[in-house]
Amino acid sequence: MEIQYYHDLNPFPLEGGGCLPGVTIAYHTYGTLSPAADNVIWVCHALTANSDVAQWWPHTVEEGKFLDPGRYFVICANILGSHYGTTGPLSVNPLTGSPWYATFPEVTVRDMVRCHKLLADHLGIRRVKLLIGSSIGGFQCLEFGVIYPGFARNIALIATAVQAQPWAIALNESQRMAIELDPTFGDDDPVAGARGMAVARSIALLSYRGQQAYDKTQADEERGKKLSGYRVASYQRYQGEKLCRRFNAYSYHRLTRAIDSHDIARGRGSVAAVLAGIESRCLVVCISSDILFPVSAHQVMRRHIPRHEYVVIDSDFAHDGFLIEHEKLNNIILKFLENE
Repeated sequence: MEIQYYHDLNPFPLEGGGCLPGVTIAYHTYGTLSPAADNVIWVCHALTANSDVAQWWPHTVEEGKFLDPGRYFVICANILGSHYGTTGPLSVNPLTGSPWYATFPEVTVRDMVRCHKLLADHLGIRRVKLLIGSSIGGFQCLEFGVIYPGFARNIALIATAVQAQPWAIALNESQRMAIELDPTFGDDDPVAGARGMAVARSIALLSYRGQQAYDKTQADEERGKKLSGYRVASYQRYQGEKLCRRFNAYSYHRLTRAIDSHDIARGRGSVAAVLAGIESRCLVVCISSDILFPVSAHQVMRRHIPRHEYVVIDSDFAHDGFLIEHEKLNNIILKFLENE
């Protein structure tokens, strides 16, 4: 499927007090909208993913899977501040005629959700069968459930949390420190801060995979014969360089700050009260070895979301388990939808 764009020329006020002079939203769709418009699945993507779900979430947009385009009208929109088509730091500021770069304003998860609701309204989508997201995608799903309580009949919250915890914020701050140490960061250049971002990605991967996954997949067969040149070292460098070829440091810096500010209860009272007000039927899925959003982080959702199901996926692949354990996740999601 080809990428599509929606341009909203109205001023878009931001939660932090700034304002964008209009927004562009990039999105992909798969399948056909039913006459009753009751077969929509809306996917909220994570940090450096894009709107092309079939590209980054393997074996999900296929026949018989939970994003089966033969049964559902699947839509995913790129988040505000990202690098993949939606308004972000490399977009042209219409007030100056030049890219925003470092002047792009702070955005929050709530801003991302309000932005995507503009697209939903434009497409005439008033209600979705399923709203699904992992990590920061899960943050968006929670905010959708609170801001627009009638939007989703069902919500799948995967490897996520109701608030960014100090552990996750510390990891993000360390990544931003690496980016800020790159002497090019701050320049009006699309590749500014790239070397720092490569280091940031290396830091992030440690929290995405954890020790079990690294020891399982990156061990050297002839370790005893080596004094250097370890497989895992080249893996870290490769992954950092790979991200630099497809992303930019200004978006990365802004989006990690948006993650840090995530708090479902900000300005709303207690977490318990906010979660108790979610009307959608919810599925809470966590990964047994996840160290970024551990099993313990999901318990508050279990306690306070009125209508929910809870599942733990046993996996050695930590936070990235939601990408790698697609067969287990597919079975869980299909069962959840069948039991509606």
